[in-house]
Amino acid sequence: MSGTGDTAPGADAGELPAYAERVLSVAELIPAGRVMTYGDVAEYLAEEGQPEGLPGEGGGGRRVGGPRQVGRVMALYGGAVPWWRVVRADGKLLPGSELRALAHYRDEGTPLRSASVEADDHIPRLDMRRARWDGRPDDPDDPDGRPEDRDDPDDRDDAWDD
Repeated sequence: MSGTGDTAPGADAGELPAYAERVLSVAELIPAGRVMTYGDVAEYLAEEGQPEGLPGEGGGGRRVGGPRQVGRVMALYGGAVPWWRVVRADGKLLPGSELRALAHYRDEGTPLRSASVEADDHIPRLDMRRARWDGRPDDPDDPDGRPEDRDDPDDRDDAWDD
């Protein structure tokens, strides 16, 4: 399963593990046109704190999850959330789902980089510098060159109205 529409057997019938619920809730927070890496999601969850009843990093317990655990959750349960917004750190599209992800990125205006001449598949990569989301609400007054991030076109600067 690639996390692109399928879910683990029985995932819809029963309750998800607590960590999986937390990962999927972060995936749902990522704005259209933006992405977080697997590691970003793990870091976001670590900063958010451990849910009650789970050992924290400072309490002698082990961390609940890192990038691999986030990837596993997305692979097993990610079909119900915008899975294409949780990505590899190198900007390569999810193997086996490149074309479906690319369609989502184009629909949402996610920044892409052209495929390199050496690339066999000619599939673009994500422009991670521009597409990466840090987990904070976007500031409509921050001129980052991405007016498409703003929900209300009336909030845009006059320079973007041309």
